[in-house]
Amino acid sequence: MSGVQQIEVKERDDGIRLDRWFHRHFPHVNHGRLEKLLRKGQIRVDGGRIKASHRLEAGQLIRVPPLDEKELSQKPRAKISDEDREFIRSLVIYEDERLVAINKPSGLASQGGPKIVRHVDGLLEGLRSEDGQKLHLVHRLDKDTSGVMILARGANNASALAKVWRSRDVEKIYWCLTMGVPHPPQGTIDLPLAKRMGGLGGEQMVAAKAKDPDAQSAISHYKVMEAAAKTAAWVAVMPITGRTHQIRAHMAALETPIVGDKKYGGKEAFLTGNISKKMHLHARQITLPVGNGRTQTFVAPLSGHMQKDWAFFHFNANEHEDPFEDLSR
Repeated sequence: MSGVQQIEVKERDDGIRLDRWFHRHFPHVNHGRLEKLLRKGQIRVDGGRIKASHRLEAGQLIRVPPLDEKELSQKPRAKISDEDREFIRSLVIYEDERLVAINKPSGLASQGGPKIVRHVDGLLEGLRSEDGQKLHLVHRLDKDTSGVMILARGANNASALAKVWRSRDVEKIYWCLTMGVPHPPQGTIDLPLAKRMGGLGGEQMVAAKAKDPDAQSAISHYKVMEAAAKTAAWVAVMPITGRTHQIRAHMAALETPIVGDKKYGGKEAFLTGNISKKMHLHARQITLPVGNGRTQTFVAPLSGHMQKDWAFFHFNANEHEDPFEDLSR
């Protein structure tokens, strides 16, 4: 057994989440064990209790409790099946020496957790480059949200891209199908959100007053792309802030919740007939700054149930490239 360690956060790890730091430096400590050590206060940052989602700062000291030597050894490469390797490769929409962009399908979690066995993070071995560089998650999408996910090649690129991600220089555009048609058809939702216990159990983001100590600023631009009478609408959303479930909460606040979103729309958030009961939220496009005033854009085409339902409503997903082209960013 190794004794208690006080490990200083290096500059290259500045800004990453604590759980990702452990995944990087102590890969044998799985998420479940990490949460248990955090609950018991055995892992601390600068002497204080923290959560797995805590973002680290260079110079902070992480208390790491005694761990088995086996856990401190280098993690062997994960073994995945040929089927899983082929599957994760089929999701790639772009790759270079710095990053990989995939089109995550709805129903596939970004990371592991209770009762989650198959997830993007566990499939990344199938995307390892020939020179052996490991892939890292730059951000996450909810399990039921499909679309663009950015993965970094190697720890240095992961650190650099994480810093870019925290800035407001990253532009994200989502597509969703809403119950009814938002009014007005284009606008900006500036509605602070706070985390509360939801009626269906678990945490939920709700509208809050700016004076609420738990309130976080949340701003989203939206535009109705096409509508099916008053029944449903294809809506593009560009979140300016990045709060948990922001788009879902904001669409519900307009009284046009996302189709399939029972958490925020209740039992009424479903259409009859052949329309899927799954969540209709898709991360359509991500634009990243790459230096010298240049940007790089990644676009994920619709797939699965959303592609089928767009066809049902005769929405033409190829007609609209940038719904916010005239918006002053």
